Amino acid sequence: MRKRTEAGARLLPFFAARPIHADLMTRRSLIVLLLLVSSVAGRAAAQPSEQIRLNQVGFWTDGPKKIVVVDSPTLAYEIRTADLQQVVYSGVLGDRQQWISANYEEWARIADFTDLTTEGTFVLTVAGLGMSHPFEIRRRVYEDVVRAVLKAFYFARASTALDPAHAGPWARPAGHPDTSVRVHASAATDARPAGSTITSPRGWYDAGDYGKYVVNSGITTATLLMLYERFPAYFDALETGIPESGDALPDVLDEVLWNLRWMMTMQDPDDGGVYHKLTTPNFEGMVMPHVATQQRYVVQKSAAAALDFAAVAAIGARVLAGFPSTASLADSLLDGAFRAWDWAHGDGQDLLYRQWAMNAAFDPDINTGEYGDADVYDEYQWAAAELFITTEADSFLVEYPPPVTGKASVPSWGSVATLGLWSLAHHRDLAGAVMDTTALRTALLEQADQLETDGSLSAYQIVFGKAPDFVWGSNAIAANQANLLLVAWQWTRDDRYLHAAQSNLDYLLGRNAVGYSFITGIGDRTPMHPHHRPSEADGVVDPVPGFLVGGPNKGREDGCTYPFPVNMPARSWVDDVCSYASNEVAINWQASVAFLAGALEAIMSPTGLPMGVFVERSDPQLPAAPGIEGWPNPVDGLAHYALDLVDDSRVFASVYDVMGRRVARLIDGDWMHAGRHVRAFDASTLPAGVYLMRVEIGGRPFSRPWIVVR
Repeated sequence: MRKRTEAGARLLPFFAARPIHADLMTRRSLIVLLLLVSSVAGRAAAQPSEQIRLNQVGFWTDGPKKIVVVDSPTLAYEIRTADLQQVVYSGVLGDRQQWISANYEEWARIADFTDLTTEGTFVLTVAGLGMSHPFEIRRRVYEDVVRAVLKAFYFARASTALDPAHAGPWARPAGHPDTSVRVHASAATDARPAGSTITSPRGWYDAGDYGKYVVNSGITTATLLMLYERFPAYFDALETGIPESGDALPDVLDEVLWNLRWMMTMQDPDDGGVYHKLTTPNFEGMVMPHVATQQRYVVQKSAAAALDFAAVAAIGARVLAGFPSTASLADSLLDGAFRAWDWAHGDGQDLLYRQWAMNAAFDPDINTGEYGDADVYDEYQWAAAELFITTEADSFLVEYPPPVTGKASVPSWGSVATLGLWSLAHHRDLAGAVMDTTALRTALLEQADQLETDGSLSAYQIVFGKAPDFVWGSNAIAANQANLLLVAWQWTRDDRYLHAAQSNLDYLLGRNAVGYSFITGIGDRTPMHPHHRPSEADGVVDPVPGFLVGGPNKGREDGCTYPFPVNMPARSWVDDVCSYASNEVAINWQASVAFLAGALEAIMSPTGLPMGVFVERSDPQLPAAPGIEGWPNPVDGLAHYALDLVDDSRVFASVYDVMGRRVARLIDGDWMHAGRHVRAFDASTLPAGVYLMRVEIGGRPFSRPWIVVR
């Protein structure tokens, strides 16, 4: 095993993975570096207590803030500055509870300091126990997490070299050009006989191996497209440091295109069917992509692959149609979606992928990930929903009505009908013309209410954590539970759902039974040995950053040695490359956490945009006097306001309700240059009513009323 680096130092190489600029050291990395070299007495010797389990990144200024303390010798706790010299908050731990899935003998208490809104870097301390890992309180606290988990898809690209300017120490030669992929005997047709070759480049490596799988690409690509579709303003502006940054498309869509163009090559141009996967017969060893040179094949077409492709292509068609550079591609995607749909109703209707049966009939045997599915009715429902939304043809929903008669399930690659519900909920005005959206709302909210209740009753105050949750890819279950809650929040604007979703991000970032942040390079105690071939074989001490590992798995199917007994499913995780059952990476898990972190940041951003991004309107002349302007008024969605500064000034801006309560902090003492500055904030998060924007420019107050309508 490779040597673990000192706590916190792993964040610095991650930032180096962005394009190299003079301002490489971001606020977070500077803070961590200062903490490491601090000479304050006693600080260097102090070690964080493993009995204090927390989100190791931090908390929003105005959001919930909870930390778990296990088996505490006292009830009192303090929040101190990172140098331990100043107490900024004192509190009392909550009632003790047991999380049976974690440890029968362990008692957990909650430190809830939600009302602390001071920004900075802090630790929680308990007398006789010690201190926590450092954490931040600030606005946009997860923006670096969003960039990291999206950037991980760049690190997963096949058929291309990763250059040092964008990949930092994880640069590597190109692997798997996939320009000579053989047609497996199971996929042979008269036009493409067994042993013939096709070209199928690009795509993402699916998991810790080097296969490319259409079924898992389906939910992955769709999740990223849905993220953009729901928060276009935020992701139009967010750059992740990939080679395409700055081009005509948002970075998240550039990344989606890398995989979507590969998926299009997996459709047989003659009949519209879609190959199930592109793979070697057996998994490669722990080597870099360019060293993995086994012959690769496309294997049997399947109904699941075709329907997943139809759904993703339908979403891609409607999202990409809005960009001139991809308008023609959108047309091709929609045509491909129709052809895959027709094939799945004809020749492919009964074609399920059963690898054992295929191997009994054809050579060579294929022994890589199966992604088999015995029932594809949910794939028909998902594809029908997406094709309806894109085409407005209600015949799709008539043939395959969405499942709205019970609670909505949490989606996975093998259970995708809920993805259609999410899209119908987002396009509910369109859906309302052909279906009962009351039933749709009920199905989503009943599940959301159950999840929120689970969180309120949990010893760790997190939604995730029932014993059945701890299966292969459990961390993706946690993320997708949160994502369902965010769908409910978008419909209702009920903050119960928002805060419950936040609790599961807290879980993934360290508020869990093992005390690790499960995203490589994010936090102070993160996986160092994921089951991921490039991370193991590249010779770099730190793993490739930004990847969500699978998480605790009570099945422990890999045969590795785990540090805790099997009757503690919440602790069934080990940071060991051998543990593909708990420590592997996978693109569908990655997309789930990208949606969660990205949606939360877009919702909580004071402007609806990333930090430092704002709308500018050209005005070559300085204003005659300072002031503010706002539009539209009334507003029901995104609002804009203009600030006129006659000279460089410090600016504060907030929005208050009629009771004088601050409901949005927009600008908090930023120095701004003279001229006109136009920024945005999302008024759709506010209830209908009258509000007052108060602005202070250079010490001079201004105000403007605003009416929010629904």
